Amino acid sequence: MDGLRWLTAGESHGTQLTAILDGCPAGLALSAADVDAQLARRQMGYGRGPRQSIERDRVGIVGGVRHGRTTGAPIALVIPNRDAANWGDVLAVEAAANAAPGDAAPSASGDAGGSAASGSDFGAGARPVTVPRPGHADLGGALLYEHEDMRDVIERASARETAARVACGAVARRLLAEVGCSVASHVVAIGDVESRVTVSPENVGRVDDDPVRCLDGGAATRMRAAIDAAAEAGDTLGGVVEAVAFGFPPGVGSYVQADRRLTARLAAAAMSVPAMKGVEIGLGFAGARLPGSQVHDPLAWDDARGYHRTSNRAGGVEGGMSTGEPIVLRAAMKPISTLRNPLRTVELGTHRATESRYERADVCAVPAAGIVLEAVVCLALADALLGRFGGATAADVVDAVAAFRARCARR
Repeated sequence: MDGLRWLTAGESHGTQLTAILDGCPAGLALSAADVDAQLARRQMGYGRGPRQSIERDRVGIVGGVRHGRTTGAPIALVIPNRDAANWGDVLAVEAAANAAPGDAAPSASGDAGGSAASGSDFGAGARPVTVPRPGHADLGGALLYEHEDMRDVIERASARETAARVACGAVARRLLAEVGCSVASHVVAIGDVESRVTVSPENVGRVDDDPVRCLDGGAATRMRAAIDAAAEAGDTLGGVVEAVAFGFPPGVGSYVQADRRLTARLAAAAMSVPAMKGVEIGLGFAGARLPGSQVHDPLAWDDARGYHRTSNRAGGVEGGMSTGEPIVLRAAMKPISTLRNPLRTVELGTHRATESRYERADVCAVPAAGIVLEAVVCLALADALLGRFGGATAADVVDAVAAFRARCARR
């Protein structure tokens, strides 16, 4: 086994999102309920927009699973877009009869963009979108692919795609659970409000009980107030989310090549999530301001734990390899780019100065971003796990990890 490979396809308001996950070992217990539970978590969170009341994401597993067990074949996952029904033929695959290039179907409502002239959160879709929104992929995608209608960019660049990634991550999560690893996340900052509480196996079950997914009750109250204030002002907020992997085996990754370093793989996974602008592992940037005596983790040995660190300031990774301590990764999310108070922009082609369009959008998606971060961390860790231990079946992987742990205990 070379690890996991995955691809997603589909548009924000198309018929469905599709994902293919290749390389999952056979014999892994998997049901649609396992995936649906993670999809539901992705749609939660204070500050979300109206679309979450439209979509109720449910997965269809259409390949690679039989009688509740993976077969070793590629796993095919589909997530229908319920909102697609409101969009008529705007995203039709076949060209309309007698339509000129760039023409679109009659008006439809949705949240991936109104017409340039509509300026509303429900808007047309009939005319080409020619006004790029600052902070979005609109202009860059139009220039890259020579699109005259930026609808072609908007629909794929939308964060709606992350639902397919969360579905793939749910499968990876099941594989990690087989070797005793669990992945959780929590919000550590929204705007300038910061939490002082860390996540642990003992309190992780309470994270989703809070609307902003913050374990610090006082900070959570201030976070909600900050989101309300941003909404009132027509603004948006970003923040910082932390993902933690408990129970991941040591010795996964490598120091011998740059692309095999676990830190590099985790950082790439985190930065692939839309709107993420920074990532750190362990102390991260704070460690750059401290002397080495306050950064590095002393080593110890006892019969119960074997080799271990007496602190975890490295965040569970040293020299590109997992240490066996919890893997701690934080990612910084910029504020949502769609603002009710428009920013200045320039129309594509005419170069006419104008204002950006407003479309139905979240005020703050940081709580939900934690679920997406969990998913990509699960995928990166499961990929690295399979690359290290191989195994055509889930039992093979479990046995290989157990044998390695036993070997480490004897050293």
